[in-house]
Amino acid sequence: MTINNERALSLISLSAKAGKCVSGGFMTEKSIQEGLAALVIIANDASDNTKKKFSDKCKYYDIPFVFLADGDTLGHRIGKQSRMVIAINDNNFAKQIICKLDSSIDMEV
Repeated sequence: MTINNERALSLISLSAKAGKCVSGGFMTEKSIQEGLAALVIIANDASDNTKKKFSDKCKYYDIPFVFLADGDTLGHRIGKQSRMVIAINDNNFAKQIICKLDSSIDMEV
């Protein structure tokens, strides 16, 4: 994992501590549909169905999304068990995370 990816994961931790993110399929989907999500993070080891569902939803609602890390790492960073999807509900955190990510990561804006 590169230093920029590590910094992006640190920003995800900060957003969780600030109460600016939600995790899990149901809460992330709700956040997307209500227009609260500024960025959606999908775990690399999520099922193909989960990846397709959330990437399609993000495209439909015009929300940037990234594939990053694995579910255990994402969950650990926000102080929970394994999480396959996380929604960042703050524009500033979302912009900072996007800026830190490498071009090597699959990303759609």
